[in-house]
Amino acid sequence: MIPRLHTYWVKEFSKFFCMIQVLILVLFVIIDYLSRLDKFINSDLTLLGAFGYVLLKVPFMFIQTMPASTLLATITVFSIMNRNNELLAVRSAGISVYFLVMPAVAAGLILSGMMLLLGETLVPVSMAKANHIEHYEIKKSRHEIVAGRKDIWIKSEDRLVHIHYFDPVQQTVSGITISTMDDAFLLSSRIDAKHGVYENGYWILTDVLEQRHAKETPDYDVMQHTEKKIRAAFKPGDLENIIKQSDEMSYYELKTYVAKVEREGYDAVTYRVDMYGKIAFPFICIIMVLTGAATGMRSFAKENLPAAVAVGVVIAFVYWVMYGFCLSLGYGGILPPAVSAWMANLFFACLGILYLVNTE
Repeated sequence: MIPRLHTYWVKEFSKFFCMIQVLILVLFVIIDYLSRLDKFINSDLTLLGAFGYVLLKVPFMFIQTMPASTLLATITVFSIMNRNNELLAVRSAGISVYFLVMPAVAAGLILSGMMLLLGETLVPVSMAKANHIEHYEIKKSRHEIVAGRKDIWIKSEDRLVHIHYFDPVQQTVSGITISTMDDAFLLSSRIDAKHGVYENGYWILTDVLEQRHAKETPDYDVMQHTEKKIRAAFKPGDLENIIKQSDEMSYYELKTYVAKVEREGYDAVTYRVDMYGKIAFPFICIIMVLTGAATGMRSFAKENLPAAVAVGVVIAFVYWVMYGFCLSLGYGGILPPAVSAWMANLFFACLGILYLVNTE
């Protein structure tokens, strides 16, 4: 009887989980495709190619929506068992609530492992391809930009710009060199700056060393500025679209990149937060099954399944808000990167356990 009970739960959970995931992903594909249709028409993509671009983002969306689907499927299964008095029968037989949760925890572990695996293999590849299509075929950047793992080269108007490091969250650049050529393609000026931030159409550079070619002589005038404002055709959005983003890198790649950036003296807190987030985020599936089980076993879920599902939606929404808020605190340096990535999980783990204990 005991193995059959677990098998029954897993079968029902798998059915509802797949239904919810498919529904969410189909809605995502339709909404994303239609919302970008005007951009697709004005791009170099065919409508079929545009559909392929949207599909490339499905693996990323799959792991992003998996915790919500896990929560809703768990609530649905336990609520139906509650309504059919199956939970009452199991308890009458002397079986603990915690025993009923065992297959749910096992399912959460499996789904967490699946999220980790996809996040290290398929997702970085598919997102790299999707971001490449978006930049070169949809947005069609006006500038000639070449980006390596850390260096960015931009040919814009009569300038050649080299950026050593760009922070996509803070929207700042570090180690920037701007070389300006004259009509004879000779170097007329060079600006080296330690940091730069974009404000109101201008780049505000700090710790600036400027060299200008003196008229009618081969010499250069050298000037130092604490701060210098320059106008440039490229914006942070142009840089953000071309650099290799966190969702295009596996945990190991992010770890290697963070070590290299910090070795060179730059602040890599943004990527360090994302690195810890790649490990922390998948474990939310385990927490969601605990919370979902406790919700589905409640007396109100027996009488009102839609209300139980609504509670699940609210819990998922609150988690997303808190998770994003904690990451923002990490990006801003208010919380240590590891703490910001794990705080939402720890909070919801305590909440789920207390919720479940109270149900028992």
